[in-house]
Amino acid sequence: MSGNLLQQLGEYYSTNFGYLMDLFFKHLLMSVYGVLFASIIGIPIGIFIARFSKLSWIVITIANIIQTVPVIAMLAILMLVMGLGPNTVVFTVFLYALLPIIKNTYTSIQGVDDNIKDAGKGMGMTSNQVLRMIELPLSLSVILGGIRIALVVAIGVVAVGSFIGAPTLGDIVIRGTNATDGTTFILAGAIPIALIAVIIDVVLRLLEKRLDPTQNTKRNKPQGIN
Repeated sequence: MSGNLLQQLGEYYSTNFGYLMDLFFKHLLMSVYGVLFASIIGIPIGIFIARFSKLSWIVITIANIIQTVPVIAMLAILMLVMGLGPNTVVFTVFLYALLPIIKNTYTSIQGVDDNIKDAGKGMGMTSNQVLRMIELPLSLSVILGGIRIALVVAIGVVAVGSFIGAPTLGDIVIRGTNATDGTTFILAGAIPIALIAVIIDVVLRLLEKRLDPTQNTKRNKPQGIN
């Protein structure tokens, strides 16, 4: 490669566009799968500990401990059990995504106004109906916030997965760190990784605002006559 850094990046992207797009989608899918599995497990756990709050500190402490383990160490431990490849990376993402999803679900369910729940019960709703028709709709934006945080974290976790043979954009970054003058490779891998994180954050943040009941109330508030 010749010329300045921008020209080198342009040449690399134009030459390896197909390869980059393949890694881009594999990187994104591994992140989404891990967070999806974490949501399937984490949201019910969050609801459960909101019902039995004495258990909340145990569950949240365990999830916090998982978060403190460095990603590369977690991958190395799981690799001994699950082997190399994307399955280990997806399971690692699952573990790191649990905390924000469980914590946001628990906090949002706990934060629903008791007066609203009592009104529902006064209308003859069962506990399950209160959950489905009152608590979850009012908590949805906060739960989605936890999923958004988990996905952004997952993007970084998946990038490290290249060390155990998973096909991710981290491959290009690692190649750059091993090269004598690898700045172009590092940037070529880092820019798409950052791009995925920014796109996910912006899209889910907008969706979060749309689902926020307080925002809906403001939009639907009747305007006075001027």
